Amino acid sequence: MNSSILAGISSPEDVRKLSRPELAQLANEIRKRIIEVVGTNGGHLSSNLGVVELTIALHRVFDSPHDSFIWDVGHQCYTHKMLTGRYDRFGSIRKKDGISGFPKREESAHDVFDTGHSSTSISAAYGLLCARTLSGDTGKVVAVIGDGALTGGMALEALSHAGQDTRGLIVILNDNKMSISPNTGALSEYLSRLSMGAGYQRLKYRIDSIVRKVPIAGNPIASCISRFKRGLKGLLFNDNLFVDLGFEYVGPLNGHNIEELEKVLRDVRNLDKPVVVHVITQKGKGYSLAENDPSTFHGIGPFCISDGTVEKFDTTSFTEAFSRSLIDQAERNPKIVAITAAMSKGTGLASFQHRYPDRFFDVGIAEQHAVTFAGGLAAGGLKPVVAIYSTFMQRAVDQVIHDVALQHLPVVFALDRAGPVPDDGETHQGLYDISLLRPVPGISILAPASVHEMNAMMDWSLQQDHPVVIRYPKGACPTEEAAFSLPLEKGRGVFVHRDGTDTLIVCTGGMYGEVHEACNILARAGTPADCYLLRFIKPVDERHFLQACSAYRNIVIVEDGIQTGGIAQALASLLRSRRSDVRTAVLAFGELFYPQGSRRDILASAGLSSAHISDAVRLLESGAALSELEAVLNPGLGSVPFL
Repeated sequence: MNSSILAGISSPEDVRKLSRPELAQLANEIRKRIIEVVGTNGGHLSSNLGVVELTIALHRVFDSPHDSFIWDVGHQCYTHKMLTGRYDRFGSIRKKDGISGFPKREESAHDVFDTGHSSTSISAAYGLLCARTLSGDTGKVVAVIGDGALTGGMALEALSHAGQDTRGLIVILNDNKMSISPNTGALSEYLSRLSMGAGYQRLKYRIDSIVRKVPIAGNPIASCISRFKRGLKGLLFNDNLFVDLGFEYVGPLNGHNIEELEKVLRDVRNLDKPVVVHVITQKGKGYSLAENDPSTFHGIGPFCISDGTVEKFDTTSFTEAFSRSLIDQAERNPKIVAITAAMSKGTGLASFQHRYPDRFFDVGIAEQHAVTFAGGLAAGGLKPVVAIYSTFMQRAVDQVIHDVALQHLPVVFALDRAGPVPDDGETHQGLYDISLLRPVPGISILAPASVHEMNAMMDWSLQQDHPVVIRYPKGACPTEEAAFSLPLEKGRGVFVHRDGTDTLIVCTGGMYGEVHEACNILARAGTPADCYLLRFIKPVDERHFLQACSAYRNIVIVEDGIQTGGIAQALASLLRSRRSDVRTAVLAFGELFYPQGSRRDILASAGLSSAHISDAVRLLESGAALSELEAVLNPGLGSVPFL
């Protein structure tokens, strides 16, 4: 790429040396590079295109890393990465061993706090600022938060806390009328009203620019002008939420005007009080397809830049299977309602929203509220289905326990992206939901392996009088097997392959594809293994499970969740307690944070690829010693404990 300015940027200091015309060229080059790389690798496009000028202005006014930026969610940090010495590696973003698509402390001194989930930036920034103040550090701290993330209760809690202090926390409110889907709710409408007050701010800064040119230091005229501005503000612009919380409010500003942003940010930098800078940006700016459809291009796979098309496959994804099944159920049952936390497209609920707008609720980026709200709907006699990514459900575990399970309310939780999640790295892996939710009394947890199983499990779940979790991976559904169409029996699984060998592979639904491939590898080698699909992670009919395993001497249990507290570990313990002749191997994720890569990359790093599974079977059958088994099967990052 012949990018005469961008390619020469090795640090923010280089950005501060550029002229105004060069800044405009730099912004164009950044947008072009982001579109090229995301078109090849996939990633977050719309959010990054919207903050190019804002990021440039921040790096020209503040001195990173002495001054620190904390990016909320972090999905808008691509420009920041390129301006802080990572341009030459930008083509590797989101790939195995490449740079992360989110801020990462181990990657650069300019990334001071790891982010990946929403609404955390103000809390983290205020904590960092307090730590620096106590240690005598004079560096400024800036939190950059989108208007969508501001719907999260944690952000409002942090504003309430930080506004009581005199420390100079700077909050940049990036207002683009979007989270992932278009923003909804009273707070979005409130910010829209604020943005209509731009006239006062324009007049205020015109007056300021005139005053700067007049030598009035020590002159009574200065206090007169100050009183005039306060009076003018009282006439034209009422105090707002941020002011009421203790912040100075500045804005709204044009987030694509670098010169205007710089002027305001330089003034803000000198304030010794908390301040909110309200910036208006356009999500997807510079790429017309993303401007017109920012939701689709928020997080997108590799696509054709000329027309925006993403490669389509004939297979049905688990998300699509869930979406179709829910609509089918809703046609027959008018009490079914759906809830999302600002993820209608990602969770597959956009079709439901279009079909049943009165039965669809987007609560904003507020998973805790979504769960308790669903509890209220269930208490009122409805059948709520809450669709949330597994990694985001972690944020609402207390609500699941206290507001749903404790009251035996029939809420269905559809956990998308359960198990290994490609490309987004540690913050997005869906590995913990089983261990977090399995101990909760009264909850059922199911894991479909196909479209047919998804349909059966949705039907079963909506008939229950207690909370049910359906967890499924990001990816395509496997080819249907005859066993997948067998009736669902509570707590019981099914044999998918049964050839009468003395080795059995037991698996959760999300791992069926890899287990099926492992069975094929073993069959071709002349050492076939049978396959038993759990279906139910909780409850498990222990008597039925022991009977199903009774004919096998070697049993490998494979799970797409963390080993500690998982179902594989529990079943292996059950087998050991009842049979002295059985050898079991537990294949699950170790207590590690697994880095970005493709699904195959992540599974291989954890010792859960089809090759690892087939190797585990062979070694178990060979009677190898424990040390030999672990030495062969442990790929470095994961662990494969044998029991």
